Amino acid sequence: MSDDRRRKREVRLSRRDVLLRVLGGLVLSGAVSVREALAGPVTTDRYGDKVQTVPRGQLPEFAREVPDTGSVYRFATDHAADLDYIPCFCGCKNIGHRSNRDCYIKSFNRDGTVTYTSHGAT
Repeated sequence: MSDDRRRKREVRLSRRDVLLRVLGGLVLSGAVSVREALAGPVTTDRYGDKVQTVPRGQLPEFAREVPDTGSVYRFATDHAADLDYIPCFCGCKNIGHRSNRDCYIKSFNRDGTVTYTSHGAT
């Protein structure tokens, strides 16, 4: 193999390599934490509520926007089984909520992440 071909091969980086280097640089520079880098984007569901999937132990962006909202979401995460037994009285039963837990948490996912909804914050 010629030297030129070898150099070109060494310079070529995969998208994964580039992503890992960018995330590593951001984390090392202190621009974002590893958990923030792993959080999914905030989207909007068909009811107009914000939704975000984040690593367990991290709160969604919308739970950090208003003081004390984060503590309510943390409580809902830590006591989700208890909230399953508490009905919600805001009328969200019409959108499929079965308990107060559904106003905060859409799902606990197999990969250890949690999908939150902003319904409880609005």
